[in-house]
Amino acid sequence: MPGANKKILIVDDEPTILLTLSYALRSDEVDVVTAGRLELAEEALKKQEFALVIADIRMSGMLGVEGLELLTYIKRYWPATKVIIMTAHGSDDVQQDARARGADRYYTKPVDIKDLMQTIREMGIPVVI
Repeated sequence: MPGANKKILIVDDEPTILLTLSYALRSDEVDVVTAGRLELAEEALKKQEFALVIADIRMSGMLGVEGLELLTYIKRYWPATKVIIMTAHGSDDVQQDARARGADRYYTKPVDIKDLMQTIREMGIPVVI
């Protein structure tokens, strides 16, 4: 098969979400990398190119906004990388902030996995629905 597999980076501090999304999205054509902390996500981004990053906004408690910081970082250095932001603590202001920083899609948890996978397919990443 010509070309390399598409790569997805999932960033969330909840191991269950990392495991579930990793299992659902991985295929013969898609490699999935997971990171439970911002620092690990930044390391992964420096080592390989990702077609998509799926990131939680809060990874360090009530006021954390690491996902938005990561979004800004990605769009600065890898503007072609698609970014999906998700959060269990969303608001219209947070959604507007995510969109202003370049988020391609914003989800409030719990995320409908079928809708997420359809969105990813529409982004040109061959996940199996």
